[in-house]
Amino acid sequence: MSATTHLVASELADMLEGYDDPAVLLQRDCRIVATNAAYQRVFGAIDLSSPKYCYQVSHGYLGPCHQAGEDCPLKSSLASGQRRRMVHVHHTPRGEEHVDEKTVPLRDRQGETVLFLQLLRPTHIASARFTLDGMVGRSRAFNRMLELIDRVAPSQTAVLLLGETGTGKELAAQAIHQASRRSDKPFVPLDCSGLTKSLFESELFGHEKGAFTGALAAKRGLVEAAHDGTLFLDEIGDVPLPLQIKLLRLLETESFRRVGSVETRSADFRLICATHQDLPAMCDARRFRKDLYYRISVFPINVPPLRERRADIPLLAEVILHRLAGEQSPQLDPQTLACLVDYDYPGNVRELKHILERALLLTDGDTVLPAALPDGCHSDAAKATAGIVSLKEAERRYLRYLTVTYKGDKNTLAQRLGISERTLYRKLEELKDEPSSTASQRTPERK
Repeated sequence: MSATTHLVASELADMLEGYDDPAVLLQRDCRIVATNAAYQRVFGAIDLSSPKYCYQVSHGYLGPCHQAGEDCPLKSSLASGQRRRMVHVHHTPRGEEHVDEKTVPLRDRQGETVLFLQLLRPTHIASARFTLDGMVGRSRAFNRMLELIDRVAPSQTAVLLLGETGTGKELAAQAIHQASRRSDKPFVPLDCSGLTKSLFESELFGHEKGAFTGALAAKRGLVEAAHDGTLFLDEIGDVPLPLQIKLLRLLETESFRRVGSVETRSADFRLICATHQDLPAMCDARRFRKDLYYRISVFPINVPPLRERRADIPLLAEVILHRLAGEQSPQLDPQTLACLVDYDYPGNVRELKHILERALLLTDGDTVLPAALPDGCHSDAAKATAGIVSLKEAERRYLRYLTVTYKGDKNTLAQRLGISERTLYRKLEELKDEPSSTASQRTPERK
């Protein structure tokens, strides 16, 4: 660091105290120059008498995040010259937590970026460690989804959650609601699949007494129940075409009428929709209104399938077992866990839950053995010992096994494998990318 840059850094370090959020000042090489009191209170004090780097302190890496297979906000900001915001998992005194990072490049008089200001805000939309409530995960695909949720939640923008069956779209909708300004108001879900025209209209808008046969009393609809809160329409693609115009009118006028009533009522709610269907294709086939699609898809979020979140499976399995069996839940044998990680899950997280529920019924001791898993979960694992495979395939299977059974740090693992830590991270990154590129060929989406 030049003398001029050092002087600027010293002046900026004093300015960090003007931020209520944890703030840190970084050099271009990720070295930490200064932190404010809020940072020290949330993440702990750092001894800066010797060089400390953000990737070491925050993530436990020996090199920059991009070398460890993560998106690096500083590298991205340096390349674009613009501010960058993303969600990362940080080490904190309370354990690992998701943190919303805002990175701002700071330039000298010649316009060269010399330092970076990073504002860090822990986000509680999901957990990166064991919890019995809400969403859990720490994989890159999961963190990208959290970043979008974190950005859109405080607004009133309509959200469309896209993803296969069983990925947890309703949990994502609940997370958006809990992080919004309406979190103290109702979250009202409606599953649109299988509802007839008359039943859907009555459920959504309510009805007056005598509006139809069996309407013995007036009923408040879900739109009224969601007043000031959030209305979640799951499987929006299943809404009957004749009712889509009424739903569109509701969104455009923020008003509705109960079935059998002429009185217009006002509606104030935040709309979140979800579907596993291809709505643009449905629009082209004239099975879904384009004008309605444009109203509900202002901010689409892809909820990733479980095969793209393999790094989350050990944590998810632990959480699900505790939710099913309580504190006395059995542990997973390492080979059992390896089988679970290698499986493709056409039914996603819901299927993982069903597999573990079945396994608990077949487990008599304190450990879930591979024999308790369905036959389909053994198919890929069995191939590891059947016949001759290529060295690349053998390496892939061995690395996948180590990701779920090895409990030490990556540096020690790299030493034991006889490779550099950077090479290990590169191989693990290739392993992350492999399932998403091949799963579409192996596993059709379940409708």
